[in-house]
Amino acid sequence: MTARILIADDEANIRDVVQYALERDGYQVETAADGQTALSRIEAGGIDLVVLDVLMPELDGLNLCRKLRERGDIPIIFLSSRTEEADRILGLELGGDDYVTKPFSPRELATRVKAVLRRAEARRGSQDSPPVIVYERLVLDPAAHELRVDGEKIALTVTEFRVLQAVLERPGRVLTREQLIERAYEPGLHVSERTVDTHIRRIRAKLRPFGVNPIETIHGLGYKTP
Repeated sequence: MTARILIADDEANIRDVVQYALERDGYQVETAADGQTALSRIEAGGIDLVVLDVLMPELDGLNLCRKLRERGDIPIIFLSSRTEEADRILGLELGGDDYVTKPFSPRELATRVKAVLRRAEARRGSQDSPPVIVYERLVLDPAAHELRVDGEKIALTVTEFRVLQAVLERPGRVLTREQLIERAYEPGLHVSERTVDTHIRRIRAKLRPFGVNPIETIHGLGYKTP
């Protein structure tokens, strides 16, 4: 079936350009001029991917992304005039699958849409029932995107969850920062290795009140379970 794409952007000319490029590739396209309208349309069902502007009225793209990630894993491509690495990393940490900065090439965006849809389909095919991971007092459920300690749910960003999952899936094995980046981010996205250290610090900070630290630093190499 042809994928249905929702373009959420408050600039009419951007919506028109993206819609033309995607329809030329055979996609069914709908548009929304603000975040709240986009959320309502997504909740109605039938949307396969969202091209999401960061700066929108009613509900901005980052907060919309948070809401969508609380409810499911619909693919999201951010489209933003914010070009700083910190903004890009934030969008990806919140669960975006890709981040395209304005001005942009409509053809490149269409290619990225195709790639993200392909990866989403591959994930569905290979991870229909990913196993629950139990490590000491931690229970990590990839299917539900939940981490619990002694039964209490711990809120992690999408990237933090993927980093922790990568470490727990390979107990006792050292993973380099480069390997963790490969697991935590989609292919083709470039982030610095220092970003991994930041994720690790945040994971530890969230688990510290429970007296749990499932990630050990191996200086000069990377990280592993203790």
